[in-house]
Amino acid sequence: MTKHKTALKTEIPGPKSKRMIELRNKYVPRGVFNVVPSFIERAKDALITDIDGNTFIDFASGLATINVGHSRKEIIEALGQQIEKYLHTCFHVFMYEPYVRLAEKLAEITPGDFPKKTVLVNSGAEAVENAIKVARYYTKRKAVITFEHAFHGRTLMGMTLTSKIRPYKFGFGPFAPEVYRMPYAYPYRTSFGPEYSDCAAACLDHFQSFFKTHIDPEEIAAVVIEPVTGEGGFIVPPPAFLPGIAKICKENGIVFIVDEVQTGFGRTGEMFAVNHYGLEPDIITMGKSIAAGMPLGAVTGRSEILDASDVGSLGGTFGGNPLSCIAALQAIEIMQKEGFMDHARRVGKLINQRLKDMHDKYDIVGDARGLGAMAAIELVKDRVTKEPAKEETAEVVKQAYKNGLVILKAGAFDNVIRLLVPLVIKEDLLNGGLDILENAVRKVSG
Repeated sequence: MTKHKTALKTEIPGPKSKRMIELRNKYVPRGVFNVVPSFIERAKDALITDIDGNTFIDFASGLATINVGHSRKEIIEALGQQIEKYLHTCFHVFMYEPYVRLAEKLAEITPGDFPKKTVLVNSGAEAVENAIKVARYYTKRKAVITFEHAFHGRTLMGMTLTSKIRPYKFGFGPFAPEVYRMPYAYPYRTSFGPEYSDCAAACLDHFQSFFKTHIDPEEIAAVVIEPVTGEGGFIVPPPAFLPGIAKICKENGIVFIVDEVQTGFGRTGEMFAVNHYGLEPDIITMGKSIAAGMPLGAVTGRSEILDASDVGSLGGTFGGNPLSCIAALQAIEIMQKEGFMDHARRVGKLINQRLKDMHDKYDIVGDARGLGAMAAIELVKDRVTKEPAKEETAEVVKQAYKNGLVILKAGAFDNVIRLLVPLVIKEDLLNGGLDILENAVRKVSG
């Protein structure tokens, strides 16, 4: 294993962070969660330094927003130039070029050889909300189908579409009506039991029977799905699953919405995860790494769908803020440069190999999975029963940050360690972070 010494000068949290935590606890609600008990001072590429001078390897990327790395020089310079011009006018009041240029770019890079249009918003959750709105208006239908293990945000429709109850939904009802939930093809924990050798086929068969027992397809406006689940545990479905869903949608006039908020912009080794399957969604929702850490969401889809609703029905005061648009245009340019995706794929291969090695070495690792650099391990107390190792997972996260690595947990049972490294990370730093992770897994597994 490659040795990499992280620069930890104090215990975690350090004295300055402890003082800030006291203020945080006094003035910020406890419902706002935090992973690492430290406060950032600065960040560059794949490293974060806190206010106590401790430097961490970042395997979280600001919840998947920093695919091009922290504080990228080209983006900082582009933002500086834009700040000198203007900060905000509201696109609905006085239009500005970066909004239209970004819409043009998204039409170019998203899959599908057909006319497309884009509405820009503030976040991935807001993108999902608007995708549902336009799908309903276009189809004149009301029902929406989502999936188990889904995460689509914390707004009303986003929260309704989300599968996990605690902490996202408990006590926050009532939820939006006419939302139906289907099984997601989860090979490690199939919804249909061991008698089914093909969980994708079983899920697709269930989809068809659902139309007979729950709702007619003529009443369904849209299906919204993540190509790889995010908060749901980085579940990579079998290859036949997503194309099967797309086929059902096409046959029944249902708008096929793919949520690429976390999977998009190189995370899986392609600009979008659906590119692995050759699919052309009717609508793609985007966010997170679209703008290298600036707040932005986007809904890009078939022109006839996006154009269906009335003037004034889409938008918002800060949607498509010019600074965010400039950051997005620059980030996409970086990703399209020769070598970026090749490096991202190399990073994904290295990560997945190391996670498979951990699966071979440690019984606590029940499953290792990933698509590109969107990779995870699922921890269990027993490989036969697959009982989730929730407490052990939390301890791995803690041991990691105490030794200079930032990682995140995920999954319905809080037993998945998900890795979201900046795609520009250098190989020695990547291996150093994976060493810290493996040491934490080894320690927790006993």
